[in-house]
Amino acid sequence: MKWQEVRELFPDQFVLVSILNYHEEGNKKIVDEVAPIRSISEKEANKEFFQAKPGNLVYHTSNPDFVIHLRRDPLMRVRRNSDEN
Repeated sequence: MKWQEVRELFPDQFVLVSILNYHEEGNKKIVDEVAPIRSISEKEANKEFFQAKPGNLVYHTSNPDFVIHLRRDPLMRVRRNSDEN
């Protein structure tokens, strides 16, 4: 299903979708086709976003296009508390 169709079925809502097809343009992943799984309440959206299985994503239908911005610059380093001693 195209993103525009999902937007019409679930207006102004968070939706959990399975990404079926996409293409990349520079540092963006443009999602071409999805399979909607279910709508998500605004209250649960953040939790569902972080618990989504690989290939699934929570996205809001107010967005006219389904675009994922990719970060490919691994310059950020994280220190563990045990490393600080």
